[in-house]
Amino acid sequence: MKEKRPLVIVAGPTAVGKTALSVTLAQKTEGSVISADSMQVYRHMDIGSAKATKEEMQGIPHYLLDVLDPAEEFNVARFQAMAKEALADIYGKKRLPIVAGGTGFYIRALLYDTHFEEEESDKTVREELQAYADRYGAHALYERLLAVDAAACESIHENNVKRVIRALEFYRLTGTPISVHNKTERERESAYRFACFVLTDRREHLYERIDRRVDLMMEAGLLKEVEKLRDMGLTRGNVSMQGLGYKELFDCLEGRCSLEAAVATIKRDTRHFAKRQLTWFRRQPDVDWLDLSEYGYDREAVLARMLAVLREKGISNVTETI
Repeated sequence: MKEKRPLVIVAGPTAVGKTALSVTLAQKTEGSVISADSMQVYRHMDIGSAKATKEEMQGIPHYLLDVLDPAEEFNVARFQAMAKEALADIYGKKRLPIVAGGTGFYIRALLYDTHFEEEESDKTVREELQAYADRYGAHALYERLLAVDAAACESIHENNVKRVIRALEFYRLTGTPISVHNKTERERESAYRFACFVLTDRREHLYERIDRRVDLMMEAGLLKEVEKLRDMGLTRGNVSMQGLGYKELFDCLEGRCSLEAAVATIKRDTRHFAKRQLTWFRRQPDVDWLDLSEYGYDREAVLARMLAVLREKGISNVTETI
């Protein structure tokens, strides 16, 4: 049997501190970082995506940052393909790959090599379902999914129209509920010898960090960043403009709400997003939880625990550095 290659995941909710910790871990293990973020992959989207700066990278190689134009579509299948290319490059350089991000679906697709067949996607069907949602509302569309795949509705919120459409599209094209497909995929064995660290924090402290980060983004010029993207020809319909911070400020620029209301919505929706991220990771097996509050927010203590877990699991790149 072929020996499994090592892979480290640093995941968790937005604003918890994944970027800094993944860089520090990479320094200790001769690692390289792959971003598992649906927005950081785009050029010109630095502030709102909380993309690591050159200074924050501290010389550590990073992959899947600034590689697509904002007009391009990015999805889980494309992430998986690009991440596999990055892994091949990292392994070729005898470094340890560290996947960092909060998009759990992307991470799982990479870990378990989820299959994405071309015939499971059809633009015409998507457009038809989107038109139905536009005409009758998200709830009516959700009721259609409830009728054919109630199990999927347990993990998909009715306001997440994109995912509802995806589930209905999958059922229409394959005749199989996407919940059944996902269950089968979850039972797959990972091709990697991995450690998946999920950072968490006390809810009130995490929410304070989120609110403060949004304020700092606004101070850093997030509104101008969105305005520049609009001037480049992007619209609210672009996949890249669906990211938190971007769609709300787009509405502000289009006169649909005030700047104050837009910022309040960004903070509220980001807090809700962080909650959903944690809920998603709680359902995943083989996760090592690291509550920062239990370590007194001592990053060195958290790092020491991570390195200990890597030793226990036999995951290392250069043994003497671990």
